[in-house]
Amino acid sequence: MDILERVRSACKTVAAQATHVDINRDRVPAYAASLITHVTDKQTLDPSFHYAGHGEDSVAFIITLDAINFGSGYFPHLRKRPGMSGYFTIASSLTDLFTKRGPLSARELSEITASDCAKIFAQDMDDPAVAELMSLFSRALTDLGSYLRARFHGRFSELIAAADHSAVRLVDILRVMPLFFDEEQYRGMNVPFYKRAQITASDLNLAFDGKEPGEFYDLDELTIFADNMVPHVLRVDGILSYNKDLVARIGEGELIPAGSEEEVEMRACAVHVVELIVEAITAIGDQVTAQQLDNALWNRGQNPEYKAIPRHRTRTPYY
Repeated sequence: MDILERVRSACKTVAAQATHVDINRDRVPAYAASLITHVTDKQTLDPSFHYAGHGEDSVAFIITLDAINFGSGYFPHLRKRPGMSGYFTIASSLTDLFTKRGPLSARELSEITASDCAKIFAQDMDDPAVAELMSLFSRALTDLGSYLRARFHGRFSELIAAADHSAVRLVDILRVMPLFFDEEQYRGMNVPFYKRAQITASDLNLAFDGKEPGEFYDLDELTIFADNMVPHVLRVDGILSYNKDLVARIGEGELIPAGSEEEVEMRACAVHVVELIVEAITAIGDQVTAQQLDNALWNRGQNPEYKAIPRHRTRTPYY
């Protein structure tokens, strides 16, 4: 099996064994039909928050952004821009940096510090949670810079060229870096997710309208990008159910430990149920990919009725 087949297989196994999370399978067909109109619209990256339209510099932006596209468990402590979520605060801050001075070179990335990250993202290092996140950002970016220098002559474009228009191959290339190596243990088995490696291929595809560095012949092999938003949307919509203890802990704002059974089950059940939704939509004669469904569900989660209900928080470099 390739790496994304492993993701699907492992998540299916977890879903079959899960004790903290249930899939309401009888609701899947109707829910799938209701989603069709939400995934037919053309998907793009909002240029207000993303440094798109700048050729190779935009390749550098996407890879740099997705190297640090995590921190949802820390976001309640983040100093956010007015009206923006944690993710959009990070993305727009990086866009501002690229607009002002262009990409960070591989050498600059390999030498970046937590204090440098705090300045770029306008964060207060006196907050221990923020300081921890900026340290993780620094580690992720130095890993990226060092990897680019060691393997790709310091060039983002060479990293993408090495994937040869395969999203699966790009995931394999990126997961060499420790903070991209998104696998957890569950009852004696490895469960891979590779959220950020997969979303890098998706973001490149969206940023370049499926052309040149954004052209991947196997994009339909991507799973959803398992984080804490899509499982939350699926729970609010009644497709996933959490046991009472887990619901109470999430409601009280308790951090759910990374790699715990509960955390793995929430992510894995979300991956598997979206695969069931893809099958249900295919069965009624329409076509959709897990990538498209992820985009639709993530955007749905930005609506006030979803934000009003607490979602799980986990401090992890994987989402």
